[in-house]
Amino acid sequence: MTGSGIVTLASASVAEAATISRVEVRGATRVSAETVRANITIVPGKSFSNADIDSSVKRLYQTGYFSDVSINVSGGTLVVSVSENQLINQVVFNGNRKIKDDKLQTLVRSRSLGPYSEATVEGDIQSIKDAYAATGRSDITVTTQVVPIAEGRVNLAFVIDEGKKTKITAINFVGNNAYSNGRLQSVIATKESGIFSFLTRKDVYNEDKLRADEELLRQFYFNRGYADFRVVSSDAVLDEATNEYTVTITVEEGDRYDFGAVNVESTVDGVDAAELKDLVSSSEGSIYRAKDIQNTMSAISKRVAAQGYPFARVTPRGNRDFGNRTIAVDYLVDQGERAYVERIEIRGNTRTRDYVIRREFDMSEGDAFNQEMIASAKRRLEALGYFSAVNISTQQGSAADRVVVVVDVQDQSTGSFGIGAGYSAGSGGGLLLEASIEERNFLGRGQYIRMAAGRGEDSRTYNFSFTEPYFLGYRLAAGFDIFKNETDFNDDNYSYNDEGFSLRVTAPITEALSTTFRYNYTRLTYHGTDVYGDDLASPFVDAVNGSDWTRSSISQSLTYNTLDDPQMAHEGILASITQEYAGLGGTSDYYKLTAKGKWFYTLNDDADIIGSLAGTAGHVFKTSGDLEVFDQFQIGTNELRGFERNGIGPRSLKYDDAIGGTTYFTASAEATFPLPGIPRDAGFRGAVFVDAGTLYGNDVKTRADDDIVGTSSSLRASVGLGLLWASPFGPLRVDYAIPIAKEDYDRVQNLKFGISSSF
Repeated sequence: MTGSGIVTLASASVAEAATISRVEVRGATRVSAETVRANITIVPGKSFSNADIDSSVKRLYQTGYFSDVSINVSGGTLVVSVSENQLINQVVFNGNRKIKDDKLQTLVRSRSLGPYSEATVEGDIQSIKDAYAATGRSDITVTTQVVPIAEGRVNLAFVIDEGKKTKITAINFVGNNAYSNGRLQSVIATKESGIFSFLTRKDVYNEDKLRADEELLRQFYFNRGYADFRVVSSDAVLDEATNEYTVTITVEEGDRYDFGAVNVESTVDGVDAAELKDLVSSSEGSIYRAKDIQNTMSAISKRVAAQGYPFARVTPRGNRDFGNRTIAVDYLVDQGERAYVERIEIRGNTRTRDYVIRREFDMSEGDAFNQEMIASAKRRLEALGYFSAVNISTQQGSAADRVVVVVDVQDQSTGSFGIGAGYSAGSGGGLLLEASIEERNFLGRGQYIRMAAGRGEDSRTYNFSFTEPYFLGYRLAAGFDIFKNETDFNDDNYSYNDEGFSLRVTAPITEALSTTFRYNYTRLTYHGTDVYGDDLASPFVDAVNGSDWTRSSISQSLTYNTLDDPQMAHEGILASITQEYAGLGGTSDYYKLTAKGKWFYTLNDDADIIGSLAGTAGHVFKTSGDLEVFDQFQIGTNELRGFERNGIGPRSLKYDDAIGGTTYFTASAEATFPLPGIPRDAGFRGAVFVDAGTLYGNDVKTRADDDIVGTSSSLRASVGLGLLWASPFGPLRVDYAIPIAKEDYDRVQNLKFGISSSF
């Protein structure tokens, strides 16, 4: 070895079986001789070989303290000569604006008071370039300045020229006939550069990201009948003059297939194939979808494992009929190899704790190895949203029947800061602004925290939520919510504040079905006068100005969720039914039953037209005395567009106050579509809708001379247009609705602007 490492041996033959009596260290000044001796494998009195010398040299270089090392044997003495690297006095960054110093400090290995190493600095330069490339700045240049100071110390400066942001000017598809370029662009994660790209950073070209986009395209086509689909190539060409990428993805779609005959066979004694047939997700004649096969394999594997066959394997076999364009599928259940999980190895997680990843597996060390459980764990890990990439592989363990499961993940940002805005006309409305901070993976523990505060012309809101997704080590999501709302209904001459908390725990029943139990406590404070200046304002006849109500209740909900995408669903059902009993102390005594649901269906896949049907209903039963006015239902602008909040239902004619109702139901039909002439990546969609509903009944005590209207179940309806925007600040929506069926005393609100949601 020469240059950076020189090893001199007195005699190779002697070194093969030599021993020494002592170790002499030369050239070490800042590093102690004991540190040098501690990093070599040769000790006095013990024989050593050339391999021991080589190992010692490597270990000394790996410390980073030395620029040159030589070892030779002189008689009974091992002489270790070293030349020390200079020490770094200070590490600074110059020219960086897009990435701050504290972030860059975590990326580089060069540290103050650490050794200066050219190899380490070269690695640091590449780490800085990679970090900037992830923000879309591929033409960055990084140089270094090394300034010697006294006593073998240097100051190290990384000089950064950030350059211009590299954009994606176009994403083109070649070979696609069934779906347009715009539809396929909406599928992949890479986006063309636009006005809000600096916020979303979805226009950053990355080769790994492009490979992931290929998989998204495959899943898109496989779930729409195109079983022969393949990506022929995907290329990105950089125009150095404009610093812009053009991405071209060439595909081969193939024919579209339907399911043929579907059967289940079993070669495992004790497993009845006929009983498993009910678990098949597809039916003959339906569109061939890869996810139906995946769901069927998962369901059969879990059923068979639960019956006491942990090593059973489910294998789908497809038989194409090219003439009829069908694929018959046979699911074969056979006895797989007996293998056990030796260990689960987690790699790549720099922030998320190991146990957060391990708990998504339905197996642990020592359990039977099951490939379908591995696939299920991968889907759950991806669904968490904690990682930009998840890959699970297997390696041979210490024995033939032992398997090492290797989980490679890449952490991604899980925190967000949001600003929302809305507008609601009428009492208690006006312009509404909300700011929120959200963290989905708090301290890498998988916990969810959200803080929000809102301010309107006549309202103020404060909220704090916390959720532990695995309470007491079980798959139970436990948490609490704290809230405070202050609302002034100036047009109705009253205001009220409500504040309180809820404790909740959610337990999964199946993949799609879950149940939630809550304890709710609310305190309401009412202030109001009627138009005559009296302290008692109808319909709050029993409400003394400044008095408090308390509501103590328990509730239970069942939620069914099969949405394919929680942000913009194309198909699936989201439905829930809730029962609540109030009367555990406090002033409220009632039993409420409410239900709501929404069904999504793709009306035209290529045009990306999505239809939805929604409905809500509820009834409150008084369990003693009269209901409090705040215990009755109110209809909001989300359920029935075209009307104000509290704009329909029972109302005091004398005082023009909405008093709520005991029963309500609403229904809605809607279709959303991309806006023509606007790139789909911009996130704008149009909507047409029709709403209908009613609110009626009254169990609140009112004055004898007051006329109450709206207690009958007369139907209201409206039609309208909407504009949706999946903005970087959250989903926003503007609706303009015109009532086509209403009562004379109803309050109309045509324009509504606010945050969009599934319900």
